[in-house]
Amino acid sequence: MIRFILSALFLLSYLLPTVALAAGDPPTVVPLNGQWRGPLKMLGGEITVVITIVPLTNGSYYAALDAPQQRISRMPVEVELKDDNLTLRIEQAGSSFVGKVLDGGATFQGTWKQPGVTAPMTLKRAVASAVAATKFKAIPPYRISDVTFVNPVTKQKLAGTVTVPAGEGPFAAAVLLSDSGPQGRDVDVNGYRMFGQLADYLTRHGVAVLRFDDRGVGKSGGTYANATTADLVSDAQAAMTCLRTQPLIAAYRVGLIGHGEGGNVALLAAATPSHAPAFAVSLGGYGQTGYDVLLRQQGEIMRLIGADPAQVKAAQDVYQRTVATIRQTPDNTKARLKVATLLSNTNAGIDAGMARARAVQLTSPWSRYFFDFDPLAQLGKVQCSVLLLNGTADLQVSARRNMTPLYRALRKAKRTAASYKLDGVNHLFQPAPAQWPMINGAQQPVFSPEALKLIYGWVANETRVPGGPQPVTVKRPGPTKPAKSGRTPATARASS
Repeated sequence: MIRFILSALFLLSYLLPTVALAAGDPPTVVPLNGQWRGPLKMLGGEITVVITIVPLTNGSYYAALDAPQQRISRMPVEVELKDDNLTLRIEQAGSSFVGKVLDGGATFQGTWKQPGVTAPMTLKRAVASAVAATKFKAIPPYRISDVTFVNPVTKQKLAGTVTVPAGEGPFAAAVLLSDSGPQGRDVDVNGYRMFGQLADYLTRHGVAVLRFDDRGVGKSGGTYANATTADLVSDAQAAMTCLRTQPLIAAYRVGLIGHGEGGNVALLAAATPSHAPAFAVSLGGYGQTGYDVLLRQQGEIMRLIGADPAQVKAAQDVYQRTVATIRQTPDNTKARLKVATLLSNTNAGIDAGMARARAVQLTSPWSRYFFDFDPLAQLGKVQCSVLLLNGTADLQVSARRNMTPLYRALRKAKRTAASYKLDGVNHLFQPAPAQWPMINGAQQPVFSPEALKLIYGWVANETRVPGGPQPVTVKRPGPTKPAKSGRTPATARASS
């Protein structure tokens, strides 16, 4: 594997959300929205770099970098766009791209820089295959409607899509909650529509679904950058209220399915007696404190890209000093000055602007909250049954370090819980690439079929009503089969 040489001393967790304001006047080119990919030539070969850029309603951008060959995903990117001049900064990697936006946004042409490498780079807009696009545009055998609803706490408008099975109803239903970082309702990652696929499967099998744009994304208002994990609970509750009032929905059988941070939002909502869901599903949710999650992720990423133990230790020392500084300095102006100075002094590979930008991110309300977030603290108050799922190939949220503590804490509190480890499944709940289907001559990523069956089977069992409606679109599956190798049911014993 070609090593993607990153700046080891500055690599902080890639879960910290980056929402970078466009500099200067509004861009005169078409607003950037989509995915661009291109080769990065290095000694011994090349790797593919993918940049995803999503415009936010306040005029800023959310962006992320993927390097599939290195198994690096969703590393935050800062976007600076003025006229046709584009700068992409990946502070965590000590890397940057400076160039021009050409052909109406179809091409980025410029220079990529990172420690030890300066190379020309051309990024081309990725276009979804006609076959894949047609697959999702085909009229499905269920009802689809766009909805808007208001969060009564923040007064902001949120927008989403409700899918309701064919048949008379009333149907059980689920709200989908996304992982960290502002996401659209489909959670599109390099053409893989994670929530689009999950919603389609559940609705075809008789469970209605609401998936919605996060704050400041798509047709939703508000600003995502300042929202903490706890703040997002009110969005989840507002979405449940909306779904409960939809035609053909059984209001008392509406639950939450959350991915990553969304899984923790679902659990926090489940611990609120007056607004508790009928069920909660956590897909790769955190079971460690935020501080420990970010520390361990940093080490995993650095080892993945080939950093030696001394580099890992040095980087984690910087991380620990940085968090300690933030905790000891409640005033953000002072904290940002201290953090920027610390980062500049410990890493020669970043400039003053990058250090200041990172200091702002690390002192955001989300970051300050997440450093001290303990996902186990409220589990004793959970009001519903919980399903926990994690993949053994998840490099961001280890099943052993996260799912197992969640399960044990729920069981200790005498709450109903089940957990499963899925062999070879990653954080995006994709199976191993060898299991992806071939579409138009190329393999296309899919949501793990095993995970889909587990989620549906569990939700159907939790919301089953004697003599309830049967969807007319598909044949209902029989009882869930006993767990196979690689799928460990933790209702019998905790996963490890």
